[in-house]
Amino acid sequence: MKVFKEEQRFTQTWLIALLGISIVIPIILITKEYLEKNSSMTTNEFLLTLGGIIVSLSFIFFFKLTTKIDETGIHYQFFPFHFSLRLIKWSEIDKAYVRTYDPISEYGGWGLKGGSLWNKKNGTAINVSGDIGIQLELKNGKRILIGTQKENEAKRVLENYKNKLL
Repeated sequence: MKVFKEEQRFTQTWLIALLGISIVIPIILITKEYLEKNSSMTTNEFLLTLGGIIVSLSFIFFFKLTTKIDETGIHYQFFPFHFSLRLIKWSEIDKAYVRTYDPISEYGGWGLKGGSLWNKKNGTAINVSGDIGIQLELKNGKRILIGTQKENEAKRVLENYKNKLL
């Protein structure tokens, strides 16, 4: 049987540029404060503050969306929110298909979105970029959309497993 695997990270150029620009002003302000003659900031405080800014802005690069489709079902993990793959068995799925969606208007952007805060009827979206996703409609009424950059491959594998949806 066919297996679909995909890993995605937040590596968009616009995001890296935005983070780069947003880090400049705090670093300039902290450095200016530290270098003033009457500054009460110690070297340790300065270094810890700079380190905190850099770590907090680079945290987004630890996020990783992993998707796997095989004979047991659809597995997904959005690290660091999920520490292991979560499985949705074929027997739990009513419909599974690839579709185009609007990340901002339907789910409020990219990441782990949806649910109680944004447009509940659309369900949950787990995505890192783009506007193509694997839409799952579960038998319990829940909806989950998992973003993909491999549209054609995902379609082929879902078509291969359509007999599992009973």
